Formats: sequence, C-alpha cells, structure tokens
Amino acid sequence: MVTVRAPATSANLGSGFDVFGVALTRPADIVRVSRAAETSIEVTGAGSQFIPEDPEKNTVGAVAEALDAPAHIEINKGVRPASGLGSSAASAAAAAVALDQLYNRGHSREQLVPVAAEGEAVVSGDAHDDNVAPALLGGFTIASHSGVTRVDADISLVVCLPDTVISTRDAREVVPEQATIEQFVETVGNAATLVAGMCRDDPDLVGAGMHNSVVTPTRAGLIEGYDAVCEAALAAGATGVTISGAGPGVLAVCRENQRRTVASAMLDGFEEHGLDARAYQSRVGAGAQIL
Repeated sequence: MVTVRAPATSANLGSGFDVFGVALTRPADIVRVSRAAETSIEVTGAGSQFIPEDPEKNTVGAVAEALDAPAHIEINKGVRPASGLGSSAASAAAAAVALDQLYNRGHSREQLVPVAAEGEAVVSGDAHDDNVAPALLGGFTIASHSGVTRVDADISLVVCLPDTVISTRDAREVVPEQATIEQFVETVGNAATLVAGMCRDDPDLVGAGMHNSVVTPTRAGLIEGYDAVCEAALAAGATGVTISGAGPGVLAVCRENQRRTVASAMLDGFEEHGLDARAYQSRVGAGAQIL
C-alpha cells in the first residue's frame, strides 16, 4: 500500500493562460493505492458525492490504465471539485506518484506529468499540464510544448473559494478566440513580469504581472461578487488578484504579514453578495509527497 498527498494548485495566474501554475500549501488530496486484479475507486471528502467511482469516468482510473497499474484506489478529497484549485489534477498527480511507486515503474516526476494530464482530461476534456505540473513538481511551473520549467518561488498567497460551482468546460467556452495585437503585447509583458517576480520572490512584481485583459474579464462574469472581492483584497494590501484556474476561486498575492487581513477582506467581499466562502492562507508549496 502506498499513500500520497498532492496539493491544490492555481493555474493561469492571470497572464499565463494554460501555461502558468503554482502549487499551494493547502488544501490537498490524499490518495491511497493497493494492488488489485482490476481497478476500483472509493471517494470520500469534499464534494465526493459528485465524483464518479467508475474507473472509466474518474481521473485516477485513466492514470491507472496509462501506467498499466490496476489497483484499489482510495481518494480522500481535500480539494473540492469545480473550485478552480486543480481538484482533478491533485487526484491524478497523487495517483500517478502512488501507482508508479507501488509497481516500481521508475518514472521521474517530469515523466509523470503527461500521464497525470491524460487522467485530468477525463474530467476537463483536454490534457493540460498547467495544474498537474505544479501538483507533481511543486513550486511555480511554466508548461510549454518543449516541456515544463520549474521555479522554486517563495510567495505568499490567499485563495478565497465561494460556495458556488463553475465547471472547467463552461469556463473554457467563454474564452475569446481572438485578441488584438495590443492585448497580445500587454499579456506577454505582464507574463514576463510575473516570471521575473517568481524568480526574485517579489510579490509586487508577481502581482503586477497577473493582470490580463483577454481571458480574465470574460470569466469574471461567471463569478458573482468577483469585482468586490478584488477591490477588497487590493485595499487590504494584496499586490495582485485574479481568478484561480477556471474559478470560482479567487487568488491574491500578498506579503506574508498581510495574509490574514487579505483573507478576511476577500471573505467580506463575497459576503456582501450573500455568498458563503472559505479562505485559504497559503504560499507557493511542494508537490506530491509520499507519506
């Protein structure tokens, strides 16, 4: 039996759509695997009632098939589905590490990224590396066609998750198919600024580089209270705010001594719109860990 903890993640970070990702220190999924003649799945925890246990419909079933590693897989969800916090990626990453260890496959973490991405595709419809890469490798990651680049950044973060649901498929449908040259240049500049900030552990640069005028505004319309939460976070000292992944989670960058104030302000922003929410005071964290 092998048990693995894999963290929640935040993808896009505003200017890095389908490219940037970051591992959070909390929340996380715990996945336990044991050898079996055929794969079976048991799910408990946050939102477990909405997650299919059929291996053909669950992200970890696809991972087991890709690794030719049948097992009984127990998933304890700490990352709520449809949260914008990489819920399916956390399960896929944890399962990939656990099954690789259980069957002594010998893959590196980098080699497991496409395996976990194929698993996540069962839920999201597409195999993207932006969530599974940080879930496996930790830190801040840049996923491109040439591979994944990891930066061991130290940045304080707050994620505020309202009690609403947005599916990744719905969030992708509102993404514009075109952008102006001005928007393109602005996005490249902001993305470069964010990367520099991560390399320097500079929350001001990271916050400034999160601004995006193409994808974020269209997705923001799906999140009730988004503008109020952003304004509240910035007023409380956040250096930048954006949608976490596909939403409805909202991600703020701040200094360590401001996390509690920013978290409280974001909760108040959602409360103004009659929404219950939960705030996670976090930072850039480690990837999947064998327990």
